[in-house]
Amino acid sequence: MTPSPVRATATTLGVAAVAGAAAFAWGALVERNRFTIRHETVPVLDPGARPLTVLHLADLHMAPWQHRKQEWVRSLALVEPDLIVNTGDNLGHPDGVEGVVRALQPFSGIPGVFVNGSNDYFGPQLKNPFRYFGGPSAKPESASILDTERLEGFFEQQLGWLSLNNTARAMDIRGSRLEFFGTNDAHRGWDRLDRLPGVIEEMRENVGWQDEIAGPEPVAIGVTHAPYRRVLDSFVNYGAELIFAGHTHGGQVRIPGQPALVTNCDIPRAQAQGLSLWHHARRAAYLNVSAGIGTSIYAPVRFACPPEAVVVTLTAGDFSYS
Repeated sequence: MTPSPVRATATTLGVAAVAGAAAFAWGALVERNRFTIRHETVPVLDPGARPLTVLHLADLHMAPWQHRKQEWVRSLALVEPDLIVNTGDNLGHPDGVEGVVRALQPFSGIPGVFVNGSNDYFGPQLKNPFRYFGGPSAKPESASILDTERLEGFFEQQLGWLSLNNTARAMDIRGSRLEFFGTNDAHRGWDRLDRLPGVIEEMRENVGWQDEIAGPEPVAIGVTHAPYRRVLDSFVNYGAELIFAGHTHGGQVRIPGQPALVTNCDIPRAQAQGLSLWHHARRAAYLNVSAGIGTSIYAPVRFACPPEAVVVTLTAGDFSYS
């Protein structure tokens, strides 16, 4: 007997509901805790330079009870990074600093740089996730004030990391000279691109190798939380060869095999996660956008986009073995 149209429709809806519930359960219970490490290689160092291992951490969105996440981040010390790059949104709860401290303590003494995201200043809010399809999220009308001072104090005083919030700094790591410049969160309009030329020039005037005739050429690295086009273009203008960013969560909920559905900024969807090239004014820089490690406590779901830390190996830009 052929089923009636009503019964066929009901069956289809039932199957769809079951599939949707299964997908949500996977995303909420399994995939958001399926922590992964993505490996990339970027040839930007001077010929003959020793490789550098960079650990890129983004969007922890830490709450104090998230012990599994904390333990996994701690385990990343086994990567033995030469440098940590933290692109912000570390906090996800008013007491999130406690979890961040526990997660990052093993990296004390390892050189690092950081920028802030808005979630390092303001707590998360319950939002309709479908609003992201209408464009980047708006500034919260009311949100809890987070302990940014304690977070930055932990980074700078206990870990020894350098802030790049609208400023520039320099490091010499394993014989390679690295110049960093960064911005505060562009998603909230806190980036001060007008300051970059001055702080970069000041950094270059005061760096220890300024008066040395010999030595490797410095590698310029841009760091930002939200990869807005205006920031990426400015970084390329100022000579960045490599750019690190987060914020997008890689789209967080995706169709398998497809690029991000939303980016929460104006970057192309195809570049919302992974390593790509950012072109501007006949120049280009490598761009690494992390899908991030956490999610908002009000949207604890990932699908076809597992949480990630990124290990970027910087290598010499030639094939020399000298």
